[in-house]
Amino acid sequence: MDDAGQNKDVQERGRGERVAEWADGRLGLHGLLRGKARKAFPDHWSFLLGEISLYSFVVIIVTGIYLTLFFHPSMNQVEYHGSYAPLRGQTVSEAFDSTMHISFDVRGGLLIRQAHHWAALVFVAAMLLHMMRVFFTGAFRKPRELNWVLGFLLLVLGMFAGLTGYDLPDDLLSGTGLAVVNGTILSIPIVGTYLSMFLFGGEFPGNDLVARFNTIHVLIIPALMVGLLVAHVFLALRHRHTQYPGRGRTERNVVGLPFKVRAVKSAGVFFLVAGVILVMAAIAQINPVWKYGPYRADQVSAGSQPDWYMGVADGLLRVMPGWEIVLWGHTLALDNLIPLLAGVGVFVAMGVYPFLEARVTGDDREHHLLDRPRNRPARTGLGVSWISFYLIALIGAANDIIATRFHVSVESVTWAVRIGLVVVPPLSYVLAKRWALGLQRKDRDELLHGRETGIIKRMPNGEYVEVHAPLSPERLSLLTQQEQYEAIGPGTPADGVIADEGHDRAG
Repeated sequence: MDDAGQNKDVQERGRGERVAEWADGRLGLHGLLRGKARKAFPDHWSFLLGEISLYSFVVIIVTGIYLTLFFHPSMNQVEYHGSYAPLRGQTVSEAFDSTMHISFDVRGGLLIRQAHHWAALVFVAAMLLHMMRVFFTGAFRKPRELNWVLGFLLLVLGMFAGLTGYDLPDDLLSGTGLAVVNGTILSIPIVGTYLSMFLFGGEFPGNDLVARFNTIHVLIIPALMVGLLVAHVFLALRHRHTQYPGRGRTERNVVGLPFKVRAVKSAGVFFLVAGVILVMAAIAQINPVWKYGPYRADQVSAGSQPDWYMGVADGLLRVMPGWEIVLWGHTLALDNLIPLLAGVGVFVAMGVYPFLEARVTGDDREHHLLDRPRNRPARTGLGVSWISFYLIALIGAANDIIATRFHVSVESVTWAVRIGLVVVPPLSYVLAKRWALGLQRKDRDELLHGRETGIIKRMPNGEYVEVHAPLSPERLSLLTQQEQYEAIGPGTPADGVIADEGHDRAG
């Protein structure tokens, strides 16, 4: 290389270094990234649940930006002249017309629209599974209580983002769901009517619904979610990463992959998640609004079902008896109010659980090693009970479909769900707790006698025994690396009764 080329490389490298030094002097990114690059990240399949929720959220944002370029959030009535022949000439809203235009006339529009919907379902599912993993392993304990609250708020906002987006096309199915939402809002004492008028811009369905929901769905909720997500990631990096117990793992270290390796694997997970969502959008139809038609207040879509994450609310509404009471001249619609309070209570209990457990157990220590669910039987039982309540309510949301497909009366299905909501959660708690205790006894036997080899040996006296092999160091660390509680003694002199009885027997 000649002198001119070398001088040019030096100048370009010097210019790049000056830009990097300028940015680092004002942002301090180099020192921050250099410190984080030295951190280790545990490698366990369950940690992928959080990444799946993050990357599905990215897909939601990207596809949502594309859809906003063609969607018209207006309820003004127009005549449909699109490519879908069965609806030509019908009066529809601009929101429905633009949704049909995206689905049939925009190149790749239907793919992007279905990818957006599937990504929303995957996001909520991954968030719920991620929170259940955090719950059952105790990753919410000090100093991560705020991270749990942020994740809980992300889950709730994701559900409301799905609800508001579900209603934007202004089709018959979404309108039926909105009628249910309006009835639930109206059941709230004192402020219910004001909330309904504010939300719909007048009497249901109003004229501003789509515009207001579009603002909430596109601007307000995503902005809040991005802020919560940034705070969630910041706190996750601020605190030491949790890890499962094992050999060489303590409360003071982290055993895992370097940051660079973890970043490469995480990038691969992103492309995998995006690819799977796009494949789902390409081969699995979802929300075909052209089959439902535009919303009309005098029609109801038979067999209507909300997205699965809102099924718990719909299920509680369906199985609730039609109770009403009159107080001071005002009617309280308990058939809507009680399911609303029950649904809110179920999720609020999940949100505040870390603080309740810390208060009950009096545990104020920092925890960086995760629990095995079997070693926390009470917490495991509560989690299984919560999930069972959610699933039973979800079954209730499909009582009409179950009745028609299995040729049973809808009343029978409804009563089965009512009984299940009362009986199944406590029964699930007892079974899960006993199961966890049984697994603890199995671990104890394994520690005392070693692992079973399946080899049967005959002793000199004719007895047949199974040969047990010693446990590996990794297995020993896993089974013994837990908090050992002190056993309760037979009693103390302060108890009085036991001490006196022992003295009498001695005499």
